[in-house]
Amino acid sequence: MKKSHSQWSSRMGFMLAAAGSAVGLGNIWKFPYMAGEMGGSAFVLTYLICMFVIGLPILVAEWLIGRRGQKNPIHTMEDVAKAEGRSKNWRWVGIIGVLGSFLILSFYSVIGGWATDYIVIAAKGSFVGMNGNGTSQLFENFLGSVSHLFIWHTVFMFATAFIVALGVGAGLERSCKIMMPGLGLLLIGLVVYAALVSGPAFEQAFKFLFTPNWSAITGKAVLAALGHAFFSLSLGMGIMMAYGSYLGKDVNLISTARTVVILDVIVAILSGMAIFPLVFANGLQPGEGAGLIFVTLPIAFGNMAGGTILGVLFFIFLTFAALTSSISLLEPTVELLEEKTRLSRVSATVVSSVVIWALGIACLLSFNEWKQVTLFGKNIFDLLDYLTSKLMLPLTGLGTIVFAGWMMNQQLIREELHLGPALFALWKFLCRIVIPIAVVAIMIYGFMPQK
Repeated sequence: MKKSHSQWSSRMGFMLAAAGSAVGLGNIWKFPYMAGEMGGSAFVLTYLICMFVIGLPILVAEWLIGRRGQKNPIHTMEDVAKAEGRSKNWRWVGIIGVLGSFLILSFYSVIGGWATDYIVIAAKGSFVGMNGNGTSQLFENFLGSVSHLFIWHTVFMFATAFIVALGVGAGLERSCKIMMPGLGLLLIGLVVYAALVSGPAFEQAFKFLFTPNWSAITGKAVLAALGHAFFSLSLGMGIMMAYGSYLGKDVNLISTARTVVILDVIVAILSGMAIFPLVFANGLQPGEGAGLIFVTLPIAFGNMAGGTILGVLFFIFLTFAALTSSISLLEPTVELLEEKTRLSRVSATVVSSVVIWALGIACLLSFNEWKQVTLFGKNIFDLLDYLTSKLMLPLTGLGTIVFAGWMMNQQLIREELHLGPALFALWKFLCRIVIPIAVVAIMIYGFMPQK
């Protein structure tokens, strides 16, 4: 007997789930740092253009194909290609996407475990009075403890699996309806707190993020904005195609995508306004990557009034952001197993989660016991990150937009997207020419040596 395909109960639920997938750890530390270092508001404007010109059309294309297929990404691509009279080999776009999300979750769960454990560490008052050496040593000791990493990777993966096992409505949709508003309230509270306690540093952070420096908008900065726009929307992972498969025909894809893009950008900007006032007020350096979250910020939390409470709230916020992304990363694999095997939703979630969890153990061992185990000069964690972000995701995104732009019936797309002649001409130009060139540029840039 054919299993019924779930549907989102409302446009709002779908939109919050899609926004939750897009809002992740990268928004919280990577985008603000990139903006500050690459031109302030000039970079923000460049990034916005990239989000709407490159990111939004790919997002719409993934949803459109997913809604047409009403199946997991692999069989959606195969069925839609067949309906369009194209080769079934287009299913490889779905295969690479699902495999990419599977591999990403294995190491993303490890980082999610860091954020979750740091809630407890902050609550214990461990940051109080610490300097840079103290927080660095704390983080190094944490990474060196196999048992700690194992426990919190397991806790985070269990939370992810529990939500996904509940299903599209009771799990993905309901959890995002709770976590996304909660994440928004936490973020606004953090920004207000930063404004109240940091004094002149709040103005310094504002200038850091928004003072335009057009000379900093080099080719490298534009490609960085392109790449971050692509990855921050969870494109090329099979996620949005899977989410699109649960969509009804009544949802306007373009207006919904526009809202998701705006929410994603707002969270990224507000994250910078929450983090950098604290960084500057304590004389710290903003360009620390992951270290900014787990090494630099704890110094600020440990040396300010109410820092323990603020630290707890911040890491709850970080965990929420990680969790809304992780459940979306698990969904494509679960959808595939649920549809193409006799496994129930719960069983499909358990099977896929256990395999991903086991691969995650190999990733966490990269920081301690298996530190010397490398392939192509990279440990397991870094290799999976490099393979997915530099190769698999761009390939899937490129395949998706080429398929939508060149392989599908354009008149049917025009009718489905409710586009007038001028906007439809723009859609075709972007999908057929501009976006494929941009994605190839992202891939080339990703493989170039970075200074």
